[in-house]
Amino acid sequence: MSASNPIRQRGPIDLPKVEQAAADLLSGLGYDLSDESLASTPKRVARMYEEILTATPFESTTFPNDGEYDELVVVRDIPFHSLCEHHLLPFTGVAHVGYIPGPRIVGLSKLARVVDLYSRELQVQERMTAQVANWVEETLQPRGVGVVLEAEHLCMTVRGVRAPGSRTTTSAVRGMLRHDPRTRAEFFALVGASTGV
Repeated sequence: MSASNPIRQRGPIDLPKVEQAAADLLSGLGYDLSDESLASTPKRVARMYEEILTATPFESTTFPNDGEYDELVVVRDIPFHSLCEHHLLPFTGVAHVGYIPGPRIVGLSKLARVVDLYSRELQVQERMTAQVANWVEETLQPRGVGVVLEAEHLCMTVRGVRAPGSRTTTSAVRGMLRHDPRTRAEFFALVGASTGV
Protein backbone atom coordinates (compact mmCIF):
# COMPACT_ATOMS: atom_id res chain seq x y z
CA MET A 1 0.00 0.00 0.00
CA SER A 2 1.39 3.40 -0.92
CA ALA A 3 0.78 6.89 0.40
CA SER A 4 -1.10 7.86 -2.77
CA ASN A 5 -3.17 4.65 -2.81
CA PRO A 6 -4.35 4.19 0.77
CA ILE A 7 -6.99 2.08 2.39
CA ARG A 8 -9.81 4.35 3.55
CA GLN A 9 -8.94 5.48 7.06
CA ARG A 10 -11.34 4.57 9.83
CA GLY A 11 -11.24 4.05 13.56
CA PRO A 12 -11.20 0.65 15.22
CA ILE A 13 -14.27 -1.55 14.96
CA ASP A 14 -16.42 -1.14 18.09
CA LEU A 15 -17.98 -4.62 18.38
CA PRO A 16 -20.47 -3.74 21.17
CA LYS A 17 -21.71 -0.75 19.15
CA VAL A 18 -22.07 -2.87 15.97
CA GLU A 19 -23.89 -5.55 17.97
CA GLN A 20 -26.31 -2.93 19.38
CA ALA A 21 -26.87 -1.50 15.89
CA ALA A 22 -27.67 -4.99 14.57
CA ALA A 23 -30.11 -5.53 17.44
CA ASP A 24 -31.76 -2.16 16.73
CA LEU A 25 -32.02 -3.02 13.03
CA LEU A 26 -33.68 -6.36 13.72
CA SER A 27 -36.07 -4.74 16.21
CA GLY A 28 -36.81 -1.98 13.71
CA LEU A 29 -37.63 -4.62 11.11
CA GLY A 30 -40.19 -6.08 13.52
CA TYR A 31 -38.28 -9.11 14.79
CA ASP A 32 -38.43 -10.28 18.40
CA LEU A 33 -34.89 -10.74 19.74
CA SER A 34 -36.16 -12.93 22.55
CA ASP A 35 -36.73 -15.60 19.88
CA GLU A 36 -34.09 -18.26 20.57
CA SER A 37 -33.08 -18.38 16.90
CA LEU A 38 -32.38 -14.61 16.83
CA ALA A 39 -30.99 -14.01 20.32
CA SER A 40 -27.33 -14.29 19.27
CA THR A 41 -27.75 -12.86 15.78
CA PRO A 42 -26.54 -9.34 16.69
CA LYS A 43 -23.29 -10.78 18.07
CA ARG A 44 -22.81 -12.94 14.97
CA VAL A 45 -23.48 -9.94 12.71
CA ALA A 46 -20.87 -7.85 14.56
CA ARG A 47 -18.24 -10.59 14.21
CA MET A 48 -19.13 -11.08 10.54
CA TYR A 49 -18.56 -7.39 9.75
CA GLU A 50 -15.30 -7.43 11.69
CA GLU A 51 -14.10 -10.40 9.63
CA ILE A 52 -15.21 -9.00 6.28
CA LEU A 53 -13.72 -5.55 6.92
CA THR A 54 -10.36 -6.60 8.38
CA ALA A 55 -7.49 -7.05 5.93
CA THR A 56 -4.48 -9.22 6.65
CA PRO A 57 -1.29 -7.13 6.40
CA PHE A 58 1.50 -8.42 4.19
CA GLU A 59 4.98 -7.46 3.03
CA SER A 60 5.19 -6.58 -0.66
CA THR A 61 8.50 -8.35 -1.19
CA THR A 62 9.92 -7.79 -4.67
CA PHE A 63 12.85 -9.40 -6.46
CA PRO A 64 15.23 -8.30 -9.21
CA ASN A 65 14.08 -9.23 -12.70
CA ASP A 66 17.38 -11.06 -13.30
CA GLY A 67 16.07 -12.90 -16.35
CA GLU A 68 15.01 -9.58 -17.90
CA TYR A 69 11.56 -11.05 -18.53
CA ASP A 70 9.62 -8.54 -20.60
CA GLU A 71 6.34 -10.28 -21.44
CA LEU A 72 3.01 -10.32 -19.63
CA VAL A 73 2.68 -11.96 -16.23
CA VAL A 74 -1.01 -12.62 -15.52
CA VAL A 75 -2.73 -14.17 -12.52
CA ARG A 76 -6.33 -15.00 -13.44
CA ASP A 77 -9.46 -15.80 -11.47
CA ILE A 78 -8.41 -14.46 -8.06
CA PRO A 79 -11.62 -14.79 -6.00
CA PHE A 80 -12.74 -11.85 -3.90
CA HIS A 81 -15.72 -10.55 -1.98
CA SER A 82 -16.42 -7.05 -0.76
CA LEU A 83 -19.24 -4.89 0.59
CA CYS A 84 -20.93 -2.26 -1.56
CA GLU A 85 -20.62 1.02 0.31
CA HIS A 86 -24.05 2.16 -0.91
CA HIS A 87 -26.20 -0.71 0.42
CA LEU A 88 -23.84 -2.81 2.59
CA LEU A 89 -24.62 -5.79 0.39
CA PRO A 90 -21.88 -8.10 -0.88
CA PHE A 91 -20.41 -8.18 -4.33
CA THR A 92 -18.34 -11.21 -5.26
CA GLY A 93 -16.28 -12.16 -8.23
CA VAL A 94 -12.83 -12.69 -9.64
CA ALA A 95 -9.91 -10.42 -10.39
CA HIS A 96 -7.37 -10.80 -13.19
CA VAL A 97 -4.11 -8.95 -12.54
CA GLY A 98 -1.25 -8.64 -15.01
CA TYR A 99 1.90 -6.65 -15.52
CA ILE A 100 4.90 -6.38 -17.82
CA PRO A 101 7.94 -6.40 -15.54
CA GLY A 102 10.42 -3.60 -15.39
CA PRO A 103 13.47 -3.98 -13.14
CA ARG A 104 11.57 -5.90 -10.40
CA ILE A 105 9.07 -8.74 -10.09
CA VAL A 106 6.81 -9.73 -7.21
CA GLY A 107 5.84 -13.09 -5.72
CA LEU A 108 2.64 -14.14 -7.49
CA SER A 109 0.77 -14.67 -4.21
CA LYS A 110 1.17 -10.96 -3.50
CA LEU A 111 -1.10 -10.15 -6.43
CA ALA A 112 -3.87 -12.16 -4.76
CA ARG A 113 -3.07 -10.53 -1.41
CA VAL A 114 -3.41 -7.02 -2.82
CA VAL A 115 -6.83 -7.90 -4.26
CA ASP A 116 -7.85 -9.17 -0.81
CA LEU A 117 -6.41 -6.04 0.85
CA TYR A 118 -8.55 -3.63 -1.13
CA SER A 119 -11.65 -5.82 -1.01
CA ARG A 120 -11.83 -5.66 2.78
CA GLU A 121 -13.35 -2.23 3.07
CA LEU A 122 -16.62 -0.65 2.04
CA GLN A 123 -16.05 -0.45 -1.70
CA VAL A 124 -17.22 0.32 -5.17
CA GLN A 125 -15.86 -1.93 -7.89
CA GLU A 126 -14.50 0.94 -9.96
CA ARG A 127 -12.34 2.29 -7.13
CA MET A 128 -11.11 -1.17 -6.13
CA THR A 129 -10.01 -1.87 -9.72
CA ALA A 130 -7.99 1.36 -9.81
CA GLN A 131 -6.50 0.74 -6.34
CA VAL A 132 -5.16 -2.68 -7.34
CA ALA A 133 -3.70 -1.28 -10.58
CA ASN A 134 -2.13 1.65 -8.74
CA TRP A 135 -0.57 -0.65 -6.14
CA VAL A 136 1.08 -2.80 -8.84
CA GLU A 137 2.27 0.28 -10.71
CA GLU A 138 3.69 2.03 -7.65
CA THR A 139 5.20 -1.07 -6.03
CA LEU A 140 6.89 -2.56 -9.12
CA GLN A 141 7.22 0.34 -11.57
CA PRO A 142 6.51 -2.09 -14.40
CA ARG A 143 6.31 -1.29 -18.09
CA GLY A 144 2.56 -1.92 -18.02
CA VAL A 145 -0.28 -2.97 -15.70
CA GLY A 146 -3.71 -4.42 -16.38
CA VAL A 147 -6.48 -5.26 -13.91
CA VAL A 148 -9.94 -6.62 -14.68
CA LEU A 149 -12.59 -7.28 -12.03
CA GLU A 150 -15.76 -9.23 -12.79
CA ALA A 151 -18.38 -9.33 -10.06
CA GLU A 152 -22.01 -9.96 -9.26
CA HIS A 153 -23.54 -7.30 -7.01
CA LEU A 154 -26.36 -8.29 -4.69
CA CYS A 155 -27.54 -4.66 -4.65
CA MET A 156 -28.40 -5.22 -8.32
CA THR A 157 -29.49 -8.86 -8.28
CA VAL A 158 -31.75 -9.08 -5.18
CA ARG A 159 -33.13 -5.52 -5.02
CA GLY A 160 -33.84 -2.64 -7.36
CA VAL A 161 -33.70 -3.93 -10.92
CA ARG A 162 -33.43 -7.57 -9.69
CA ALA A 163 -31.23 -8.86 -12.49
CA PRO A 164 -29.81 -12.16 -11.16
CA GLY A 165 -26.79 -13.47 -13.02
CA SER A 166 -25.74 -10.07 -14.31
CA ARG A 167 -22.04 -9.31 -13.86
CA THR A 168 -20.17 -6.04 -13.87
CA THR A 169 -16.74 -5.83 -15.50
CA THR A 170 -14.28 -3.04 -14.77
CA SER A 171 -10.76 -2.56 -16.05
CA ALA A 172 -7.74 -0.40 -15.36
CA VAL A 173 -4.72 -0.32 -17.64
CA ARG A 174 -1.47 1.58 -17.26
CA GLY A 175 1.71 2.05 -19.31
CA MET A 176 2.11 -0.25 -22.34
CA LEU A 177 -1.27 -1.86 -21.74
CA ARG A 178 -2.89 1.52 -22.21
CA HIS A 179 -0.77 2.80 -25.10
CA ASP A 180 0.14 -0.30 -27.16
CA PRO A 181 -2.99 -1.76 -28.84
CA ARG A 182 -1.38 -5.17 -29.44
CA THR A 183 -0.25 -5.56 -25.82
CA ARG A 184 -3.63 -4.37 -24.62
CA ALA A 185 -5.41 -6.88 -26.87
CA GLU A 186 -3.12 -9.68 -25.67
CA PHE A 187 -3.88 -8.90 -22.02
CA PHE A 188 -7.64 -8.85 -22.53
CA ALA A 189 -7.45 -12.09 -24.57
CA LEU A 190 -5.44 -13.79 -21.79
CA VAL A 191 -8.00 -12.84 -19.15
CA GLY A 192 -10.89 -13.81 -21.39
CA ALA A 193 -12.43 -10.34 -21.56
CA SER A 194 -13.46 -8.56 -24.72
CA THR A 195 -13.43 -5.08 -23.16
CA GLY A 196 -10.75 -2.58 -23.97
CA VAL A 197 -9.58 -4.03 -27.28
